[in-house]
Amino acid sequence: MILTRYITIPRLTGKEKRRSYVYVPDEARENPDWRYPVLYMFDGQNVFFDSHATYGKSWGMLDYLQANNVPLIVAAVECNHHPDNGRLKEYSPFTFEEERFGRVEGKGKITMDWLINVFKPIIDRNFPTLPDRQHTFIAGSSMGGLMTVYAVTKYNHIFSRGAALSPSLWVNTKKLDRMIRRTDFGKDTVLYMDYGSEEFGWKPDMMKGYNQICSAFTESGVMLTSRIIPGGTHQEASWEKQIPYFIHTLFYNLD
Repeated sequence: MILTRYITIPRLTGKEKRRSYVYVPDEARENPDWRYPVLYMFDGQNVFFDSHATYGKSWGMLDYLQANNVPLIVAAVECNHHPDNGRLKEYSPFTFEEERFGRVEGKGKITMDWLINVFKPIIDRNFPTLPDRQHTFIAGSSMGGLMTVYAVTKYNHIFSRGAALSPSLWVNTKKLDRMIRRTDFGKDTVLYMDYGSEEFGWKPDMMKGYNQICSAFTESGVMLTSRIIPGGTHQEASWEKQIPYFIHTLFYNLD
């Protein structure tokens, strides 16, 4: 079952409405006392439905969750589609400059403050969640993957586990590295991170940056699953194939 509702994020886009999506296992109707972990996801328009996806292809999460009876609630919010780098601003914790986009003002902290202080309480009030840190996950790809790395680090008291697919670490690898190494992670922190082999040629030193961030996490005590996907590309069709791997990681040794 997926519920789609319109929400607003006033500090980012005022009264402009965007979609939110919440997947709840069908079994929850027959078992009202059951409670589930929650996975928060970025780019909600790309998570479930091809008809809503930015490029016409979603992750296919609905098919996977239902086919495998995964005991998980997934809450996802549509990104900012404004042409003035709206998505990049909301999904970057850092202000940065890039040749194709120019100067991008990082508003990732505002995004996370809203998700934690407004959206998460709404989900916990209205759905059968396990709201504690151990059962609160986050995931995304590309800039959403960068935000996942940021969230698991900066807000480790909220998110115990995350999945960052093709994360845009190039935005500021040095700042990420410092942030990770200065964080006192919970001993049960689990992170899945991957990259497609065909992505590394997009920018110089992407492989080096990926390895640097992987090392920062493992040396900080995070239980990291890192994968390089042979033939993997920067698109939903490739990320969809990784769902079984990151779901397995998110549920590793979960009580």
